[in-house]
Amino acid sequence: MKKTTIADVAQHAKVSKSTVSQYLNKRYDYMAENTKQRIEDAIKELDYRPNIVARSLKQKSTMTIGVIVANILHNFSTQVIRSIEDMCHLYDFHLIVCNADDDPEKEKRYIDMLRAKQVDGIILFPTGDNVELYEEMVDEKYPVIFVDRIVPDVSIPSVMLDNENAAGLAVQHFIEKGYERIGIITNVIRNVSPRMERITGYKKALQSNGIPINEQYIKKLEINKIQAGLEEMLSLEEPIQAVLAGNDLTLMEILKYVKKQGLRIPADLAIIGIDDVSFASFYEPALTIVEQPSFEIGKKAAELLLSKIQKKDVEDEQANYRLKPRLIVRNSC
Repeated sequence: MKKTTIADVAQHAKVSKSTVSQYLNKRYDYMAENTKQRIEDAIKELDYRPNIVARSLKQKSTMTIGVIVANILHNFSTQVIRSIEDMCHLYDFHLIVCNADDDPEKEKRYIDMLRAKQVDGIILFPTGDNVELYEEMVDEKYPVIFVDRIVPDVSIPSVMLDNENAAGLAVQHFIEKGYERIGIITNVIRNVSPRMERITGYKKALQSNGIPINEQYIKKLEINKIQAGLEEMLSLEEPIQAVLAGNDLTLMEILKYVKKQGLRIPADLAIIGIDDVSFASFYEPALTIVEQPSFEIGKKAAELLLSKIQKKDVEDEQANYRLKPRLIVRNSC
């Protein structure tokens, strides 16, 4: 069966091929309404589907971007992806989403695959271990934006939470509620910047309140060891009274332990989590959390990448954009 071409649509609508092309690219500025309607009717009647590959070769753009997340299980990651998709939809861009599992090898394969597919740019939650590859993209002026993390000495803009402030808000709230023996648990993935910054913010908040830092109250653990780490902190001669969960997956492990041991929140252990979770408001008791502005982070990252793709000026090519956290006070302290 003969494939319908743009010439067939033009002939059927009684317009030129260039007019059909302008319609397909949504350039309607000087197009009469009845012309638009004829082209639309012709496309429907002839069941015309544009050749995306041919269009991308002609326009030197696939109208597609890649998003490589570190771990798609994080609530934060899915919210950021949703926000990026919303922004791209406004500009008729499509998304290819990849999950790197915080594995540098997997990340490298996905970057290579996306570039082979000629996506116009990449939003990347970097593992931090592919520095040569990141620098190669910078040297080639390939559009790329980091999210959630920075990589030292790599000149790629990053959009992320003000992590020190986020941990500081939580610790300050604990202190105002009368707690002094405050622990922090983060799940360890090498030394990625958010984890380290949150521990720094935790320490600074304690110091500014004259509370000594106890290294036994600080745990960087793999997910499957978090419950055992919490048990250690609760078994100390001076056990913790409160704990800050460094992210949503850590919070869930802490809550599993609390349930298993029959502990009462906040009587036996006060809890604050960084990252909102869908059940925080109706968990019993409702959980105090430090919320990341996930949708704003995704929107800003998409805006920066689309500006780079469209060769518009980005405010500062090497800037790191730090967005403010928000403490949502509930009943877990």
